Amino acid sequence: MFDKCPGASMILMPTITIKKCPECGDEVEVVSTDMQTKCDNCGFTIYNDLSSCVQWCEYAKECVGEEVYNRLKKNGSEQEKEEVK
Repeated sequence: MFDKCPGASMILMPTITIKKCPECGDEVEVVSTDMQTKCDNCGFTIYNDLSSCVQWCEYAKECVGEEVYNRLKKNGSEQEKEEVK
């Protein structure tokens, strides 16, 4: 058995990746705990490719804490609405 959930490691210990903005080509820092970020240069919304376990795991609130849980659940719901449009 695990002492901690292996799926939460990227949430509890955030990482930064650099992506190119598809709109202007500028480099944008994307933090693993953020579902989306905006390009500083043109304002284009860039979504994080990571699908968080917070969206489906019944123990997520206990695992990552209520503040992080609420933020990720809210951002995940907003991203789903954008993808449907």
